[in-house]
Amino acid sequence: MLIFLDTEYTDLESRRLISLGMVSEDGRRMLYVECAGVPRAMCSRFVVEHVWPHLGRDRTAIGDPPALQHHLGDWLASLPRHVQLACDSSIDVELLRSALGTPLPPNIDTVRYDLRPLIDAATYNQAVCRYHAAPNHPWHHALHDAHGHRWGWLAWQDEHRRRKTGSTANRDFSTNNDKGRTINATFKETQR
Repeated sequence: MLIFLDTEYTDLESRRLISLGMVSEDGRRMLYVECAGVPRAMCSRFVVEHVWPHLGRDRTAIGDPPALQHHLGDWLASLPRHVQLACDSSIDVELLRSALGTPLPPNIDTVRYDLRPLIDAATYNQAVCRYHAAPNHPWHHALHDAHGHRWGWLAWQDEHRRRKTGSTANRDFSTNNDKGRTINATFKETQR
């Protein structure tokens, strides 16, 4: 199972965790936490303008580092026996590990699913943008960005599956005839 992960942090230099969001591949499990006590002055201008306005809306999500460590550890340990984190930056996993204060639980794969190659895929990008276009789905909110990653990945998977099974509208394929020549043809699938 994939767990889509996103984090927000102070800046690229100090990388102090501000918030973390995770959502499961099936969308049934999610977690959102915010770190208490992060000074606004530590944050980059971008973070102050685009991340800070979304913080503090859910008081139950805010905790100090020991509480977050416990909460994250319990949530990750409750997941199925094999989980792979899916994110667009290694910084996200680095910040999760730091917040845990311990190695990842044994059910979490040590190799992340890298979403970076999908970001430029039109299908992925369009689905992420559709998610964030909905009311109350802001960009630069860790949980909503994790949901956006999930939407993009699901759309990309659907397109990839359609291509693999030949269900695209037009597909070129090659086959060998009995004389060893290659015959090129275009297959147009009819929709029923």
